[in-house]
Amino acid sequence: MGGTRSNEGDSSGVRIAALVLAQMPQVLPLIAGYQIFYGAEPDHERNRKFFRRFIEPSPDGLLLGAWAGEELVGFACVYWTFSSINARDVALMSDLFVAEGHRGSGVGLALIDACVEAARKRGSRHLEWLTAVDNRRAQRLYGRIQEAERSAWFGYEMPVS
Repeated sequence: MGGTRSNEGDSSGVRIAALVLAQMPQVLPLIAGYQIFYGAEPDHERNRKFFRRFIEPSPDGLLLGAWAGEELVGFACVYWTFSSINARDVALMSDLFVAEGHRGSGVGLALIDACVEAARKRGSRHLEWLTAVDNRRAQRLYGRIQEAERSAWFGYEMPVS
């Protein structure tokens, strides 16, 4: 994505940009908030090691930040992956989080727009994402995106460790 992407015409006044290594301390509390929301126990050191792999340039993905003025108020993380069904590269928006006081202000949509643009720039076939079945607020946000369609796939997971 490179540099700062400004969302002109976005009434949220939010600025979206790829995060740099020096901004990891700012994003770690948001990552912890995201993990707590989904019932996980945050580990800042593990998070630092894990998410630094998405700092640009990265073959693994892209970590984006959303700023309102000088405050980091949200983040999204896109994984570069692939689809064997389509035999094409796809982008997975694995994480999207907006700080409580900034939800409903357009920050989430601005982050999604930036993820779409990053996936397009990379040549991905599509951007996909998941949310918890009880996360109604996120589902309302995603329902506002005309081009997005709810997937017909069910997700399963099984511990292996």
